[in-house]
Amino acid sequence: MHLFSGDKVYDFMSQRRLFIGLSLVVTVAALVLLIMGKARLGTDFRGGTEVEVAFSGEVSADEVRRAVAAAGMSEPDVIKVDDPNAPSRWLIRVQEVSTVTEEQSDAFARAVCFAEAELPSGCTEEQRATEMRVSPGGDKISLRYRTMPDLGWLRERASAVPGLVLAEGANNPSVQNARDNKIEVRLKSRGDQLMDAMRTTIGADKVPSSPLRVEWIGPKAGKQLRDSAVKSVVVSLVFIMLYIAIRFDVRFAPGGVLSLAHDALGTLLVLILLKKEISLQTVAALLTIIGYSINDTVVIYDRIRENFPKMRGATFAHIINVSTSEMLGRTVLTNLTVLVSLLAFFVWGTGALKDFAFTLVVGMVFGTYSSVYVACPLTEWLDTRFFSKRKAAKAAPAPAPAR
Repeated sequence: MHLFSGDKVYDFMSQRRLFIGLSLVVTVAALVLLIMGKARLGTDFRGGTEVEVAFSGEVSADEVRRAVAAAGMSEPDVIKVDDPNAPSRWLIRVQEVSTVTEEQSDAFARAVCFAEAELPSGCTEEQRATEMRVSPGGDKISLRYRTMPDLGWLRERASAVPGLVLAEGANNPSVQNARDNKIEVRLKSRGDQLMDAMRTTIGADKVPSSPLRVEWIGPKAGKQLRDSAVKSVVVSLVFIMLYIAIRFDVRFAPGGVLSLAHDALGTLLVLILLKKEISLQTVAALLTIIGYSINDTVVIYDRIRENFPKMRGATFAHIINVSTSEMLGRTVLTNLTVLVSLLAFFVWGTGALKDFAFTLVVGMVFGTYSSVYVACPLTEWLDTRFFSKRKAAKAAPAPAPAR
């Protein structure tokens, strides 16, 4: 199937200055917005609690926000989730996480008679706890006693600790290991507190007994994930540069890598302008875009290298025009095939799958553009600026010795 005539040569390089300028604007704009903190980072990167709820009746975003405010949580993100099976499905995200502060931990230890030396007032040696551990999620506290304590007494004392709310249920606290006198006290997580506040504010007839899912991540872990995401993209670009330098020529590597950085930043710019969330799924999509885009660039590079010995005496710009024109049909057919598949996920997908497909579609458009108007012009500039001068210097005859 031939979409383009194999004999016609399109003059892509004649407009290279215009498109390089446009690409610089896109890249700088993306960097500026990222530095200014305009990116809408997801819970994965900034930390917080995320609750997804399918309400039984119609609920507005303002109602959900009022319920979040009633729970004492600030800056909620309330996002409508498109789901034909659940028309009133919402994603609620807050920055607070379930944590037990050092002061709360000390107060809880005194209340449940945990001490390494002198016992707190009101505690006896038989009631001494020998071990206390707070879960990383801040929603469970494990205790070990010398003798099995009375659970009613333990619940009464634990409930009196300021700032900590015990989870509802007759079996809380509960015995985890009777032989070792091990007890577990469950605390209300931020997700539980949020659901309670919505039942009070919106009504128990609309709010379900449990959410579809609850996820949380601490600020420290979020920063580590954010740093790891940046490192993964940078490392991939470095190894791709090494591959191109070894596979083709040193002059091809910078243009290829800069075009990939342009694709990633251009995609991020679109996501920021559309106020899309930047999450781990976005990073996975960006790495996929980088892998796909370099494949398209390498195909054109390979044809350029094949045409070098066939077109001796031609300018580098003309060789690029010929090579890109020869591969234009392949590029269009391949990208259209992938785009049709991605558009199906975008149109009929929901949630994270829809956002992932959208990111890939945007990235593929940038990748196709950059292979022609970023990678090749930069390679031609490097060849003209550095390599051609070096070749000319080597080819120049040595000056005749003075007599």
